[in-house]
Amino acid sequence: MTCCLSHSAAAAAAAGAAGAGDPDRHRAMAGRRVGFCLSDKKRRRMNLDAFAHLCAGNGVEVVEIDLTQPLEPQGPFNVIIHKLSDIIVEAEHDSESQQMLADFQSYVSAHPNIVLLDPLPAMTQLLNRFASYRIMTKLHKALRDWRICSPPYLEIHNASDLSSIQQSVMNQGLSFPLVCKTRVAHGSLSHEMSLIFSAGSLVDVHPPCVLQSFVNHGAVLHKVFVVGNRHFCVERPSLKNFPSGPCERETIFFNSQQVSKPESSCDLTSVLFRHRIFSLPSSLYFLFLYKLDEQMPHLPPPSSEAVEALVRELRVQLGMALFGVDVIINIHTHTLTVIDINIFPGYEGVPQFFSSLLCHIESVLERRISAGAQATGSAEPDQTTVVSSADLSGP
Repeated sequence: MTCCLSHSAAAAAAAGAAGAGDPDRHRAMAGRRVGFCLSDKKRRRMNLDAFAHLCAGNGVEVVEIDLTQPLEPQGPFNVIIHKLSDIIVEAEHDSESQQMLADFQSYVSAHPNIVLLDPLPAMTQLLNRFASYRIMTKLHKALRDWRICSPPYLEIHNASDLSSIQQSVMNQGLSFPLVCKTRVAHGSLSHEMSLIFSAGSLVDVHPPCVLQSFVNHGAVLHKVFVVGNRHFCVERPSLKNFPSGPCERETIFFNSQQVSKPESSCDLTSVLFRHRIFSLPSSLYFLFLYKLDEQMPHLPPPSSEAVEALVRELRVQLGMALFGVDVIINIHTHTLTVIDINIFPGYEGVPQFFSSLLCHIESVLERRISAGAQATGSAEPDQTTVVSSADLSGP
């Protein structure tokens, strides 16, 4: 596993480290309160207690927000950092979650000076792969000079007869194999995916879902983690290469989290175990798979300039500060290919996450203080920070 800090991020990190011990900066941040609204699982994975300790040393108080209790007595807050994915998804069918979400929106609307990381509408659209993949498709035009794209995909909204799905796949220009993903990009089921190798196997599709052309990428996934104006690239294992085009193989069902764990060596990432997945009637097919992997030269890492351009464009399109992007390198064209966008990811493998997050909190508060002092009200907010209550129009 590797972690590389972009050149611009390295400079910013150095500046942040230098400012961490600045007494003037410490005094400016004294008394600031940052509220966190996270699930128990996210809180544990993030190690919020350790981050609170870091913040306390810089004059910033971290407060855990309890959405089951009135919010007004828990405040005031200068910044609220949240991942309300569970509640947003559950609010589609659960009245209690609907009320908690409404209460949260009302509180933020009543306190427009709160910096919200990140805006609910932006997060909501990323919970829906139909919406996030439309954003990914726009990247091709905006970043054509950087040779950045996303694979062709197809939205399947409801159950259709097999022939209709097959025709749609053909009309959309998708190529086998196909990766099938759930519409909802949250929860354990969102990681349950499948590889479909032929038109006949489209019978295994369970709408609502997305079908995405699989791109051979040398079994390497590059996870780009964004924290404000900084980003970090972490290399992870990924699916091995497969022959292009349809073939009569059974659908492979897999969990993407298991495949891309830092030290993953599961069947789908290891040539040596490939025979376990396919009950191969022909040794030629196995040999082709083996050669496809073994003869493939090691791909270079993504261009730091291209990744920086991608992150910059996504920050503009999403209006978010905390997100992740999954990218791969096409083994044939070396094109940087975006395959998913993630809300407030785990930042696993990014030791600079805490210091970067604190630096971002400090920078947005400093901008808020500066804007208040100028009292012009004309400057547009930074694209990574959405502070207007108008941005909370609901999911």
